[in-house]
Amino acid sequence: MAITIDTSIPCGNACEIEVTETGGTTEVRFAPDPHGGPECLWFCFRIRADGPQRGGTVKLVLKHFYNALAAPEGKDLRPVVKADGGDWSRLPAGTMEPLADGRFHVTWTLPAPKRTADVALCYPYARTELDALVDETDGYWRADVIGVSQAARPLLRLSNSVGEAGSDRPGLYLVARQHSGETPGSWVLDGFLRHLAARGDDAPLVWAVPLTNIDGIEQGDYGKDNFPYDLNRSWGQPPMRHEVLVFQRDVARWTGRCRPVLGMDFHAPGGTETTGVYLFLPKCEDFPEPHASAAALAEALAEALTEQYAAADFARVATYASRWESPTFTEFCCRQAIPALSLETPYALAGDTLLTRQEYRRIGERIAARVCERFPRGAPEHAPPQ
Repeated sequence: MAITIDTSIPCGNACEIEVTETGGTTEVRFAPDPHGGPECLWFCFRIRADGPQRGGTVKLVLKHFYNALAAPEGKDLRPVVKADGGDWSRLPAGTMEPLADGRFHVTWTLPAPKRTADVALCYPYARTELDALVDETDGYWRADVIGVSQAARPLLRLSNSVGEAGSDRPGLYLVARQHSGETPGSWVLDGFLRHLAARGDDAPLVWAVPLTNIDGIEQGDYGKDNFPYDLNRSWGQPPMRHEVLVFQRDVARWTGRCRPVLGMDFHAPGGTETTGVYLFLPKCEDFPEPHASAAALAEALAEALTEQYAAADFARVATYASRWESPTFTEFCCRQAIPALSLETPYALAGDTLLTRQEYRRIGERIAARVCERFPRGAPEHAPPQ
């Protein structure tokens, strides 16, 4: 069975690739490519069969997993595969194969494709998926290019209204994929935006940038702490990346055309975290009023997600060390007196719940419904939250 590996596909990422064949099994060994950054995790590639294949298996061998941003539990990593033009599906739990020196591989076995099989850490989400969201919500979302990335790619912002100067309509500003490989954040935001489209004019005014780190997304970067500067650590004034300059100026336009009530940033945690969805609150000592508002909303969101999706310690404050000193998106919002949350959705499992695209969207829908209840359109400016 002649098989080759193609990383030139959209969002492609893999390195140290080895392909060997033994009997009816082709072994494909690979590792995530850091793409110049200090962390790695994301991988995405295409298996190509040279001519129609009949039978046989492919054994995927993930190398150097102990160097990725994940706990050393390969069984909790559940990549996705799409074979011969079919739909994406999750692979079963991986098998840990120890090496003599204490290292290990993580392996999965799948039927050999007839022509091609795409393999990825998680369901990819890029411009194609975003265009599908816009098309399938019947024109509810207006798409505008608000600037370009550092590599001159368009930065797309969705909105359900341009708003009006001095408007009292509650407003949300939403971002996702500041770390480009964190695709669960995109799928949750996708469900959030679909729910708002179903609400129509009753929804808050929403401006959203679903693909913030578009360079990293299209290049297949993982994007966590990537050089020249982590996008989510670039929110100082002045900002440390051109994309953030674009976003900050867009936030300024948004604040003048609504009553800003919430900023949300959609992420994914380490690759093998399985306790459930959780969020980070602003630090109380730095932002007491935004912290209190965000904490009240967090209680409502945990209730909406229930134990099926929400981690037991749902609302947290980040205390881990950062490589960068500049503020995050949520800190930038809080400095504008806007409460803000950073949501973390696992790559594969929330407890016993296997996270498919439908489950991700359901999480987003539940969050959106509770946010809309808390910030109803037409509520007086100084009315207490519901």
